[in-house]
Amino acid sequence: MKNLLTRKYPFGQSNHWLRDSVIYGLIIWAILYLLQPFGFSQYQGNKCLVAALFGVVTMVCYVVYGYTVMSHLPKLVKTLRVWHDGAAVLGLILFIAIGNFLLLVLLFSIPFSLGVFLQFLWWTLIIGAAITAMSVGIEYNRYLKHQMEALLSNTTEEQKDITITLHDTNVRSNDLELPINQLLYIEAQKNNVQVCYLRDNKPTTVELHTTLSAVVDDLKDYENIFQCHRSFVVNVNNITQAKGNSNGYQLRLGNSRETIPVSRSYVPKLKDFIA
Repeated sequence: MKNLLTRKYPFGQSNHWLRDSVIYGLIIWAILYLLQPFGFSQYQGNKCLVAALFGVVTMVCYVVYGYTVMSHLPKLVKTLRVWHDGAAVLGLILFIAIGNFLLLVLLFSIPFSLGVFLQFLWWTLIIGAAITAMSVGIEYNRYLKHQMEALLSNTTEEQKDITITLHDTNVRSNDLELPINQLLYIEAQKNNVQVCYLRDNKPTTVELHTTLSAVVDDLKDYENIFQCHRSFVVNVNNITQAKGNSNGYQLRLGNSRETIPVSRSYVPKLKDFIA
């Protein structure tokens, strides 16, 4: 948990405060008007209008807090960590709670008391936590997609003259020597590995008698070689397609028709690798 909170926060702060505020305002309106939680269904007046008022207050609070706090956060903190942004989001939720609580007191003539406010704050935290989790999830997957696209467009020019050797432990003459840019992926198969590489721009496979761990050790000095699964190692420079989310990815390399999985346990390593 501590490692997560102190991890560098990878997202840039949004400059679209007005757009984002409208989105969150609409979400608040939709939750109140369509789901009618927290006894809102018992209200006999114009539910649509009241829900819209809470949405507008949320919008105003979001814009004010965004311009005064969130936009200045990267300037105040040299290295933005996850806990910095988390604290800022909690401050935003508190600010929105205060604004909406004042509206609640004004509309329904509720006595102003700490107990009522804390209860209202609790409701706001529940809604805010759900919206924040959804927002961060979308933003993080967007970030991963952007980083993955950066990998897909990674130039191989600097490695064009590099040749690697994959050793066969049974027969020395069976060692496979090839330019690193031609390597697509390597798959573990019982006591052997299957190497898929480009020959005359066509995917070609060959089996070597060795283990995947031995191959990974041989290629540990090449940053573009990444183990994405207990049975697969890929050359990230040759990724042509990546689909998936935080639970896993499916990769295509070169013009090979095979789909290479990034297993769930390797997703954190992939995130660190492309971050």
